[in-house]
Amino acid sequence: MTEPVSEGPAGAGKVSRTNRIPQWALVGAAVVVLLVAAYLLLRFLSTEDVEVDGLPEHPVTPAAAADGSIQIRTENPGVAQVLLDGRHVGVQQQPGKLAVHAQSPPDGVHRLEVITPRSVSWLGSTSTTREFTVDSEPPQLAVEDSLRPERLGEPVTVRGKAAGAAQVTVAGKPVVPRPDGSFSAVVDRPDREVQVVATDDAGNRAAKTMTVHIKHPGMRAVHMTGLAWTSGKLREPVLEMARQGRIDTVELDIKDESGEIPYDSKLPEANRIGAVKNYYSAREAIDQLHGMGVRVVGRLVAFKDPVLGEASWREGHPERVVQTSDGQPWTGGYGGYAFTNFADPAVRQYNIDVAAEAAELGFDDVLYDYVRRPDGGIEKMRFAGLNTTPEAGIAEFLRQSQTAVRSRGALLGASVFGISVDRPTQIAQDIPQMAKFVDYIAPMVYPSHWGPGEFGVAEPNSAPYDIVRRSLAKFSEAVAGTDVQIIPWLQDFSLGAEYGPAEVGAQIDAARDGGMPSYLLWAPNCRYHGDALVPQG
Repeated sequence: MTEPVSEGPAGAGKVSRTNRIPQWALVGAAVVVLLVAAYLLLRFLSTEDVEVDGLPEHPVTPAAAADGSIQIRTENPGVAQVLLDGRHVGVQQQPGKLAVHAQSPPDGVHRLEVITPRSVSWLGSTSTTREFTVDSEPPQLAVEDSLRPERLGEPVTVRGKAAGAAQVTVAGKPVVPRPDGSFSAVVDRPDREVQVVATDDAGNRAAKTMTVHIKHPGMRAVHMTGLAWTSGKLREPVLEMARQGRIDTVELDIKDESGEIPYDSKLPEANRIGAVKNYYSAREAIDQLHGMGVRVVGRLVAFKDPVLGEASWREGHPERVVQTSDGQPWTGGYGGYAFTNFADPAVRQYNIDVAAEAAELGFDDVLYDYVRRPDGGIEKMRFAGLNTTPEAGIAEFLRQSQTAVRSRGALLGASVFGISVDRPTQIAQDIPQMAKFVDYIAPMVYPSHWGPGEFGVAEPNSAPYDIVRRSLAKFSEAVAGTDVQIIPWLQDFSLGAEYGPAEVGAQIDAARDGGMPSYLLWAPNCRYHGDALVPQG
């Protein structure tokens, strides 16, 4: 406010007077400012610099609070106290920091507190707190167990729902889930299995493996050895059966019981050990049969392989051969070095390489035989490197094989003993385990190979229909729910009883009546009773 103007001395003009702040007030204000500045400076100098790493904004797994992932950085870690939800927790001191090693906290919100003394002791301590959420529940992933493309190599669409997931991968490729968690993805060239993984913000994972089942197109097949295929007298009748529509598939040896590879294989290891015999050109045989509309199956005798066995033993690799309990090569009536060790990685790879080459050449299927251990007392045998059951080891070999075969455009089958359906440990062929990794099982249900009374049949060799029908029913039960087909080996030879068109036809009828229209005929001399086969198409 301005006071009234008064007249001053002459010539001095007009003077305005204002209110003035008392001196004591100015001094008081200056003191207050100095005290506040001193306090702030003292507090700044006495505060510990504390940083907490390893606690993101999103939830974390219980392990994050227990395995040292949470780290506290401070100038004096040795004097800091760490509390979790008000209780002291264990820490590991490291240069300039502390790693928290608490017991895994339960799901929910938690409070981490770090208490450190101030530099000026009479000012007490300072506290730094962080809140975080623990989540141990994985996303809820729902997909089908199986994928069923019509043909090998066709794309498949994977659909599912992953509630609570931040990310989904299908066959290794990321897929963004919709707000409700649903997702879909196309896999252009699926292998035997497609894995789906859902991950939430905390890092919890839920994974499921979907099996890709290919429906086998079916076959009415006869077997031919490599040498038989080179003989016009044996090959021409088979081709004539194909022309008449009596068969639609020929099975050719690609590695036989002697360990020989009869076709013109280019595999370096097979050629080095002398296994390749070049009896026939695989490419020419496949082209000829495909030109007639006939499928071609390659029979690959896996672990009965005296060529590989002897070469391995001679070259200082006894672990690749099945041994007796005293470390000698197992014979068991099969001959020296006859059985290679299915648990050995090099043995497995050798067979997989043959299978892969055959698939690349154009064989429609690769059908393993002797995919087993030797028969006999297992307590007398030694399998170097086997760290599981023999049955699981055989199944694992098939798992490794299928990717190599499937990725090259062929299907995979496994020939098995008839007794394997209810006596899996006798030769290490567990049908449910094997069925996970093949497209079809080919049981050898030859009537002559069953003993009296099997499956309630008094004389199996004299009752081909009954023994085949009843034994295959057991195999059908063994693969129930797997989508794997049963394609039986049937007998076209005489052993203990005379077999002709009627007996061969009875077996085919038994398989068909049991819902199995496909079959493979076996004749050691590669001469077949074509009259037993009904022309089709």
